[in-house]
Amino acid sequence: MISLALLITLAYRGHSVIAVAPIAASIAVLMSGAPLLASYTQVFMPALGGFMANFFPLFLVGAIFGRLMTVSGYAHDIAGWISGVLGPRFAILVTTLATALLTYGGVSAWVVVFTIFPIATSLFAQADIPRRLMPAAIALGIFTFATAALPGSPQIHNTIPTKFFGTNTFAAPGLGLLGAVIVFGLGMLWLERRQRQLAAAGESFADPTEAEIKETERTGAPLPTGAARVSDPDVLDGERPDGERPDGDGATQAGPARTSVATAERPSPSSAVAMATEGTEGSGQRPTALAGLVGLAPILVIVAVNALCTYVVFPALDVSYLAEEKFGATDLGAVTGIWSVTVAMLAGILLVFALRPGSFTPYVEGITEGARNAVLPVFNTASEVAYGAVIASLAVFATVRDGLFGVSDNPAIVAAVSTTGISGLTGSASGGLTITLSTFGEQLAQMATEQGISMELMHRVTAMAATGFDSLPHNGAIITLLLVCGLSHRESYKDIFAVTVVVPIIGLVVVTALGLTVGTF
Repeated sequence: MISLALLITLAYRGHSVIAVAPIAASIAVLMSGAPLLASYTQVFMPALGGFMANFFPLFLVGAIFGRLMTVSGYAHDIAGWISGVLGPRFAILVTTLATALLTYGGVSAWVVVFTIFPIATSLFAQADIPRRLMPAAIALGIFTFATAALPGSPQIHNTIPTKFFGTNTFAAPGLGLLGAVIVFGLGMLWLERRQRQLAAAGESFADPTEAEIKETERTGAPLPTGAARVSDPDVLDGERPDGERPDGDGATQAGPARTSVATAERPSPSSAVAMATEGTEGSGQRPTALAGLVGLAPILVIVAVNALCTYVVFPALDVSYLAEEKFGATDLGAVTGIWSVTVAMLAGILLVFALRPGSFTPYVEGITEGARNAVLPVFNTASEVAYGAVIASLAVFATVRDGLFGVSDNPAIVAAVSTTGISGLTGSASGGLTITLSTFGEQLAQMATEQGISMELMHRVTAMAATGFDSLPHNGAIITLLLVCGLSHRESYKDIFAVTVVVPIIGLVVVTALGLTVGTF
């Protein structure tokens, strides 16, 4: 517990998990009497390298695709088009739908945040909705149903279970869709209710935030109005990197995983807002329907190619060579999920190039930047996984394992409880998911087989379980989201907690119960 407390505390204070994880693991090793150097070189590093070997391709293509969607302006076009169709009256709904669509298309969470923020700011200003609800609306679209519940999502949280259960990203499609509807519906009900409550209490968009009040007290300048966050609330279109929209440098701080606090450097509230709103002064025109549809094309291609590879292309191939030792002595079921998503993301990347061949040079630069952005997130998550491997190797971990498996003799329930708990402790959905499955995956799969429980249900339950308690206050994505929005935990975390912790747990319980009683569909 001392080791874990140190990991959480140092990560929350902004220290790199890459450095903190081995230090915290070393403390646990020394206190348990296990050999220190052997635990580091023979347990920690192989676990770190194993995660990198299995999942780095997904981080890489995801980060590159997200960067290209930003550089091309397609992510902004999609969000702006949706907002133009529905209008500011449905500001919360537009914000959530736009973020969910980008997330389901494989765009990294960090890119989505910086893309959506100026658009959400404009919509909230026009609808006079208090800014404190904006982070929750964005978080609902990014961190919940679109990440782990919707079948076919290329996000890492929906791909990791394929390696352990021999499933694909479309596992338990009916249950996944039901879970997504529940989470989205309950989340929207909460946010709409909160909007009415705050309006009745007299709160508005123009109310100064805590950061603005502190800045005013420090400088003596007059308090800015909420609308001052963007130079023109009607402006939804900025400049492309080819001369018409900004390239969104703020989105380059991290890659596709929802990882720990140290995944990105923490900007100050003012600098985060400046990064997100930079370039919003433009032509004053919203993206046209054609621009929105063109921007949507790469996402549709990713979903289609993922399904095609999963159900048609790869099953038709002769992959008997996978049984050879040099290819890992595995089978198609163990690699289909990763292969399908990787190929689908590559198809989306190629389409971005094909749609605008004249932007070849900035796109090539975007590939370089995207590849650079993939390194830190994958190392952060791999370090957390390696920390978990060291803890699992200690004799004292038997007590933890026995306690988790003592919760129930049902593997789906054990998987849900352990994944949720470990994700909450690490503040990382992908880290918690991988630690759980790396430690218990084989035993859970064996129990499920013995009890006749579908591997697709195990996949969907563990994926959804990872997106619950990971959103506690020390989660790095939550901290960065609040910084970008210029708000504090005290102002906005109550609503974030409701839509990213309470609501997903309700969805998880319903999906698990239904899957165990009715079966997988």
